[in-house]
Amino acid sequence: MNDRDLIHQAANLIQNAQMTVAFTGAGISTPSGIPDFRSDVSGLWNSADPMEVASLSGFRADPRAFYEWVRPLARTLLEAQPNPAHLALARLESLRLLTAVITQNIDMLHQRAGSRHVLEIHGHLREATCIHCYHGASAEELIKDWLDDDVLPQCPACGHAMKPNAILFGEQLPALVFNEARRAAKQCDVMLVAGSSLEVFPAADLPLLALARGARLIIVNHDPTFLDEQAAIVIRADLAEALPLLADEVSHVSGS
Repeated sequence: MNDRDLIHQAANLIQNAQMTVAFTGAGISTPSGIPDFRSDVSGLWNSADPMEVASLSGFRADPRAFYEWVRPLARTLLEAQPNPAHLALARLESLRLLTAVITQNIDMLHQRAGSRHVLEIHGHLREATCIHCYHGASAEELIKDWLDDDVLPQCPACGHAMKPNAILFGEQLPALVFNEARRAAKQCDVMLVAGSSLEVFPAADLPLLALARGARLIIVNHDPTFLDEQAAIVIRADLAEALPLLADEVSHVSGS
């Protein structure tokens, strides 16, 4: 069966669903120029032991090491723009055919594309929090000062290091957001998995939870995942091409 036929079938599933939820991973943002942190392209996994520099304990011990480690990708993350895959999900939401986007990404591109109900289970870069007094502040200017002038992000209240509100190793996922994501996974009858390798847990438990409650999975990803055999539809294609085609097909089926 070719991709067009699979996209048509996926569109019918979404059109006939009571509630569709998207679950996105790094693959949806690679067309925007953001490589998967774990890929050889990013270089992050090769330059240092992430369990040391990108863990909560490592950040507390040496925040500068974390910022030096993430420097190669920080400006890319701040300057990236949504690609057609992000825009397609926002369009599905505007058609009232997508209830929520659960994302593992911290790049905020879903919101920039126009998605309104986004559950960022691995945090984001909009804000930073002091590791000492928990003062919160906008992260963008702090990170730009670091990139441009080598000024370590410091708390304006107490002078300790500010940590972006992205989840590090050894840190709990944001409870309120993750609980809402779990509720969405339990309630949906279709989950669109887009650009996730489904290798990072507990995030990857969410499609399993959806399956256990009887939902149908649509997986759009370049590489195989451990849930392919349990999915209703698996599409191996470029997300920036496949998701806009899916949104077009859903729009056509619904007459919107």
